Amino acid sequence: MKATQQITTLTFYKYANWKDQLWAFGMMQFAHGKLKKTKGLHFYKLLGSGREHFDPRPDFSVYGVLQVWDDAAHAQEYFSSSNLSNRYERHSSHQLTFYLKNIKAYGQWSSQNPFEVSQNLNPENPFIAVITRATIKLSMLRRFWKYVPTSQKDLVDNSNLLFSAGIGERPVTQMATFSLWNDVEALKKFAYRGKNHRHAVQQTQALQWYKEELFTRFQPYKITGDWPEFEIPEALK
Repeated sequence: MKATQQITTLTFYKYANWKDQLWAFGMMQFAHGKLKKTKGLHFYKLLGSGREHFDPRPDFSVYGVLQVWDDAAHAQEYFSSSNLSNRYERHSSHQLTFYLKNIKAYGQWSSQNPFEVSQNLNPENPFIAVITRATIKLSMLRRFWKYVPTSQKDLVDNSNLLFSAGIGERPVTQMATFSLWNDVEALKKFAYRGKNHRHAVQQTQALQWYKEELFTRFQPYKITGDWPEFEIPEALK
């Protein structure tokens, strides 16, 4: 069996003025045609973002593009020479791309799990990134979002959390989170020993408020670009 060469990229774009924000909003519809024709692109999602601390209200200055590639060469070709990628860069004031290899993934996204476990992980690389994604049942929306601030308390001023963002395909009903951590122990401490997050997991199991959910862990191996108040770790440049 041939080892997978698949990688995932997650790119955040920040838009400085209302004209570029309007352009970015339009691309949530108009970018599909180009992306569907992109060579080596196995799966993608166009993502809006929420405000700080996973607030469901949209932040129209930040958008994201998640892309799952057959291999790193196709990703490099897209970012270096694609007209679509160049247009995103011209309209945005900041761009930040995370290059990721999948460690494990549970669940589904749009009725599939697009992430293949990498056989090329670096045991010397301690960093870990997480994407969680869910479609929330309409009957549970109010209860879910009322609980979110409590569930995220353990993230506030967490020195081991290097970057985080609330993202999603649709406001309120289809949400996702992305987080980058110093190491797996820091993530485990948050996930399993943090009182508020542990209770959130228990609530999820008890109330079953998701129609569809996906939990993934990745090894980030490169980060390019720049972002306000974020410094790329030297080992990932």
